[in-house]
Amino acid sequence: MRLQDRIALVTGAGSGIGQAIATLFAQEGATIVVADRVLERAQTTVELIQAAGGVALAVVVDVAQKEAVDHLAAQALTHYGRVDILVNNAAISDGDDILTIDEATWDRNLNIVLKSVYLCAKAVLPSMIEQQRGAIINIASVNGLTGLGEEPYSAAKAGVINLTQNMALKYGKYNVRTNVICPGTIHTPIWNRVLEKDPQVLEKLAKWYPLGRVGQPDDIAKAALYLASEDAAWVTGTTLTVDGGLMAGNFRMNQALQGEGE
Repeated sequence: MRLQDRIALVTGAGSGIGQAIATLFAQEGATIVVADRVLERAQTTVELIQAAGGVALAVVVDVAQKEAVDHLAAQALTHYGRVDILVNNAAISDGDDILTIDEATWDRNLNIVLKSVYLCAKAVLPSMIEQQRGAIINIASVNGLTGLGEEPYSAAKAGVINLTQNMALKYGKYNVRTNVICPGTIHTPIWNRVLEKDPQVLEKLAKWYPLGRVGQPDDIAKAALYLASEDAAWVTGTTLTVDGGLMAGNFRMNQALQGEGE
């Protein structure tokens, strides 16, 4: 098992990418602190882990609030004594055009997507530094790499990428590795409302991707497992784009230039 005897804290672990990461890490031997804003969702993930023979603890947290994050870290340390792996996955995407969104919506995106990474990392870094070992994996997005709309979310994700790089430089001397994953479109429950209106939306989006499909939560979980494991012992400060080829270039334009889009 690649994460045997490791303690992993995963935020936003009650569904989607976070749940996939938590359950896969548990399968690989880690004990999981399942952090989510909604207790029922966190408990669902814990039950999945326990049903497969793993060990997990559910903790309710608002990752944008320092007191709540400090409580989360304290729960992990009280129950398990340390945190070896932190996955900052919790996020929202609300609002788009900066001319139409209000200031509160902007702040909410920045707080949950970016400030949470700062708060969670600050809460667990002291224990990682003390034990001279740790892996922090931040989940950003291809939206943080280029202009794809969703301005507040995208700006926050770009901040996550830069913060990851700075953390890698500063804390590498303590053997704390910090990396970031940038997913493309992933079929998670967040798409349910859109699918109700347009059941074909993901098939339409798949046409943007050279591999011909959108991603699944397990695609990101497997990338996170690599970065959390000793297989990535010499990997830090890296932006791992897991996007089915989306960022490789303008796929639809390339098809047209090759005469395939006519």
